[in-house]
Amino acid sequence: MITNTEGVSKGLGPQERLLLTSLAGEGKRIFRVDEALPYWSSKQQAINALARLVKKGWLQRLERGLYMIVPLEAGPAGQWTDDPLVIATHLQPDGAVAYWSAIHYWNLTEQVPRTVFIQSLRQRNPSQTTILGVTYKFVRIKKDRFFGIVSRSSEGLKIKITDREKSFIDACDRPDLCGGILQVAQAFKAGEPIDWDRMDSYLKKMGSGAIYKRLGYMIERLNISIPNIEDRLQNWRQSMSQGVDLLDLGGLQIGYVKTKWRVRVNVPAWNET
Repeated sequence: MITNTEGVSKGLGPQERLLLTSLAGEGKRIFRVDEALPYWSSKQQAINALARLVKKGWLQRLERGLYMIVPLEAGPAGQWTDDPLVIATHLQPDGAVAYWSAIHYWNLTEQVPRTVFIQSLRQRNPSQTTILGVTYKFVRIKKDRFFGIVSRSSEGLKIKITDREKSFIDACDRPDLCGGILQVAQAFKAGEPIDWDRMDSYLKKMGSGAIYKRLGYMIERLNISIPNIEDRLQNWRQSMSQGVDLLDLGGLQIGYVKTKWRVRVNVPAWNET
C-alpha cells in the first residue's frame, strides 16, 4: 500500500498527488470515482485525471467507476498481487464472498477455486467478470437467505464473507458452486469446529428441504460426529421436502436413491447400493 509518495511522485500534478496521498492516508486502496470528484472542479476533469493516472501506472481500473491504487512495491513493470476477496467486496459492496471462495477462506479445503463467488440480493449484469486474471461470479439470492455475514480484513482492507456455518449450508444448497459434492464432503472432513446450534438456526432460516437431505446423508455417509446426533438427524428428516433431490446438484440423473434421505446419489465414487 502507498505510504509515502515523496521522491516517487515525479510526473504527478498537484491534484493527482493530493488525491493519491489523501486516499492512502485514509487507508483506501480501492475507491470509486465519486471519491475523486472533490479534487477537481468538474466531473469530467476528475475522469480525465483518473485516466491519466491509469496510463501512468498509478491506478488500475477494475471496472467502470472503480479504481485501485497500484502499490509502490509493484515496481516499474507494474506487477503485484492483491487479495481477490478485497476486490470482490468492492465490486459488490452490498454482497458477500460465499460458496467455494468462503469454504477455502475458512481453511475447509486446500483446493483453490479459480473463481471468486459473491452472493447478493440484486442481479448484476454481466453476472461474471474477469479482473487482473481473476474471474468473479455474482450470484443473486433471496432476501431471507442473505444472512450469516461477517467482516474480516486482509492487510487492513475489509472483506465481507459468509461465516463458517453459513458457508457449509450454502455449500449444501449449491454444491455446484463449491466444486461439487465431493469437495463439500472434504470440507466436512476437515475437522474445523462447527457451531451446530447455529447450523440448526440457519437451516430453519433457509427453509430448504433439499439442504436437510444432502446434509443428513453426508453426516451419516462420512460418519461425522456431531452433538445429539440422533435427535438432530431425526429433526432434519422431519424437515425434508417431498420427492427426490440430486445429491450433487447439476450432476447427471444417475445413481441409486437413498430412500432414508430422499436423495439420488449421483456420485460414482459413492456407488454403494
